Order: sequence, then structure tokens, then C-alpha cells
Amino acid sequence: MTPITNLDLTGFQQLDQLVWRDEQGTILSLHFFDLRPDLPAPLHELPALQAGLARNAAAQGAGVIEAVIEPVDGVPAVRQLIKVPHPQGHGLVFLGSYTVPRATCSTVLKLQAPEYGTTGMREALIMSQVGPQHYFLPSPYAPDLQGGLPHHRADGEQYDAQFPDHPLTLVRAKLRRMLPSVRLDDRFKALPPFE
Repeated sequence: MTPITNLDLTGFQQLDQLVWRDEQGTILSLHFFDLRPDLPAPLHELPALQAGLARNAAAQGAGVIEAVIEPVDGVPAVRQLIKVPHPQGHGLVFLGSYTVPRATCSTVLKLQAPEYGTTGMREALIMSQVGPQHYFLPSPYAPDLQGGLPHHRADGEQYDAQFPDHPLTLVRAKLRRMLPSVRLDDRFKALPPFE
């Protein structure tokens, strides 16, 4: 069902065959797509890949916080942090993922954490610290980007320590914690790379 053969699931309870949840409400899911990845550019064309991912997210009403190349068990992968409007219309859901593409298929490790209770505190406090005129920023990947959720300073990793229970902080930390434990099936690793 998935080429991911090992993963540190400390703190997570299994909900379904490839879905887990922890006590903070973060959902972890593993996916395998038996078709050519729909990434907008090859991994070695990073600026084009980042711009394409940012435009795709904006077209769906979301926003890319971060998109970088980082290997998973030695295989090149895309690590993304994305924010999307909460489907119930209140607050945001933060998604963190590793997409490991091969020429004809891909596997994805995804974390998602919604905002609960009072939302927007992180954003309001950071805006008060930096001032409204310095708060909103152009997309780092597509500076002329229009639409989607705005890019702003409050999503920066440097603020995670001030907001240890914020869903963005949790997703970023859990992705980082899990990465060293991920192992991929050797047959998957041997497949031709995504170009």
C-alpha cells in the first residue's frame, strides 16, 4: 500500500490502515500514487518548481509557506508547508508533507493540523510586533502572485518558539522529528527518478 516501510509513530494512534492521529489533533497519513507525479517542474529546477507550487496553491485558495528540496531516506523529495482555509469556515488548516516523486509514481507523507478555539492570535501578535506596514510580504517563490492566502511574517519559523502549541509549529516540528526515521522500500528507491 505504501513504499514507506518505517516511520516513528510515537504519540500517534492508528485510525485507519494508513492514517494516525495524536493527542494534539494532528493527522498523519501516508499515500501512494501509481501515476506520474503532477509536480509543475523537476526537482532540479527549484525556482520553477517553487513558483509552480505557489501558483497551484493560490489557484485553490491556499498559500505555500515553504517548498524546499530535502531527501527522504536518501531520495530527493519536496517538503512543503501549506495553509488552507478551514473547511468549516473558521481559521486555517496547516499541511506539511514530503512528496517523494519517481518517474511513474510517488509517495507522500502528510501531516495536517487545524486551528482550534480562538484563531489568529499568532498573526495578530506578530503584526503588532512588526507593524502592519512590514507584516505582509510577497510570495518568496512568485513575487507577482495574486490570489490565495497571503504570505506574511507570522508564518516564519523564527516565531515558532513563541507559539509552541500553534498548529504550524506542531506540523513543522513533527515533520522534522519524523524525517530521520523514514525508510523507503528498496524497489521504490531503485525506480527511475522524476524528470
